[in-house]
Amino acid sequence: MNASARFHSLEVSDPSLEWAGLRVVTVKSPHLKGRGDVTLHVPTAAKGRGNVPIVLLLHGIYGSHWGWALRGAAHETNERLSRDGSIPPLVLAMPSDGLWGDGSLYLPHHGQDFESWIVEDVPEVTRLVVPEVGSRSPVFIAGLSMGGFAALRLGARYPDVFAGMSGLSSVTDLSQLAGLVEEDHASLGIPSSDRSLREVMRSSRKIHPFRFDCGREDFLIEANRELHRDLMEAGVPHQYEESSGIHDWSYWRTSFEATLRFFASLC
Repeated sequence: MNASARFHSLEVSDPSLEWAGLRVVTVKSPHLKGRGDVTLHVPTAAKGRGNVPIVLLLHGIYGSHWGWALRGAAHETNERLSRDGSIPPLVLAMPSDGLWGDGSLYLPHHGQDFESWIVEDVPEVTRLVVPEVGSRSPVFIAGLSMGGFAALRLGARYPDVFAGMSGLSSVTDLSQLAGLVEEDHASLGIPSSDRSLREVMRSSRKIHPFRFDCGREDFLIEANRELHRDLMEAGVPHQYEESSGIHDWSYWRTSFEATLRFFASLC
């Protein structure tokens, strides 16, 4: 299916075989120089509406596009909250990170632009295959762990694209991934200004409302507390929350609801 000048090929799941509002797309991305996958969730309450907001959900290391739905039940939370009127309808777009190594960091390297895949391609793919999404749909971005780092970084770097962002159990500095991945991220040539959320937030020209949270038993809790203190001292407005939990899907399943409610408050 050649549906757009941007994409050479675009394959979409058969509507008769889709379930629970989930739709799966494989697209050849010019930024990935190959194919990428996106799982979408279109809640029942969105049917027939126009310019429904998009929420991009970024996974962590080792993961892929299906994790938010099939481990985190994000689509079930989205359906429940929209069905009972707690939030307006939101379309979830859950992409792979490009599947480089244990995690691409959602940054450009090795001849592939994993950043532009998220910022440009995924919103465009969503507009192409979800009729309820239009050119005036606001776009929000959230992620967990490595994806939390990327969501907060990209949200701050691209205020003209993203209307708000949220991080769950976020990596706050890429050095925190050392020992968790096989690849040597230090050798990728990533500028120091893009390796730390503290530096990203302090140097951004404009930042839309954002939030982040972390479990009190998470190994990243002190890093998240430090980021919160740094942002307070720098006068950067934000919301920060803690609750009981470790770095796992049990915590993210529970804390995700706060992210959707936060984005709903910005619509």
